[in-house]
Amino acid sequence: MSVVGEERRSRWTELAAVDNVRDLGGLPVEGGGRTRFGVAFRASTPQQATADDVARLVDGLGIRTLLDLRLPDEAAREGHGLLGEAGLHVVNLPVRKGDSTVRDVVMPDTRTTDLGLLYEQLLAGSAASIVAAARNVADPDRHAVVFHCAAGKDRTGVLAAVLLDAVGVTPEAIVEDYAMTAEREHRVRERLVLIPAYRNLPPVAEGVMGVKAAAIRRFVETVRTTHGGAAEFLVRHGLGADELAALREALVTPPTSAAG
Repeated sequence: MSVVGEERRSRWTELAAVDNVRDLGGLPVEGGGRTRFGVAFRASTPQQATADDVARLVDGLGIRTLLDLRLPDEAAREGHGLLGEAGLHVVNLPVRKGDSTVRDVVMPDTRTTDLGLLYEQLLAGSAASIVAAARNVADPDRHAVVFHCAAGKDRTGVLAAVLLDAVGVTPEAIVEDYAMTAEREHRVRERLVLIPAYRNLPPVAEGVMGVKAAAIRRFVETVRTTHGGAAEFLVRHGLGADELAALREALVTPPTSAAG
């Protein structure tokens, strides 16, 4: 059985105009336990969300905080559609390669894109944003939190992998969480290319539109071997020990004790 197994289907949030929204809950944690449902959600851009979609996110899922991982100019230009009018706490926390342009992040050359390398570069250029995102997820007053970029795969995938590794989710489950985007990638691309900024995206499975399990596996391995794991990376870049403990408390349900 898959490491995500029977939790897989329930993690998706079905919306009319946003295709790549899923809960980070239900994932196995090393040593026992699973991630909590209803705390953190990853998503593609919500700017095309319908009024019913917004009601589902805000009233149904209890979203209070939106973390926009796009570049500042990109976020300002694209906005959040109707969801931006829903009274959420909205924070722009760009995940980027140093001084990235939108083209660098969203549309790298389709023939030469090395997604594993891209993810390492995004981590290197985004420590402050990733730490700030972890603080938001750790704070129960901000729950539930949704974080997104454009497709909800690369920048979003890097943050998801860091958060999950930091609280002890198994590498196999982190890889499978990332790979779930492949189930929706055709729909995600069809919707994105209707937006002028993203109309030149490569075909599905090419370049930056690829969903490559090997890339995120390499990324998780690099985080562990180079930084000592995501928890160490976060602490080294400013997350306090108490904040890390709060992140684990927010995201992890401990294993149920066996009956005596």
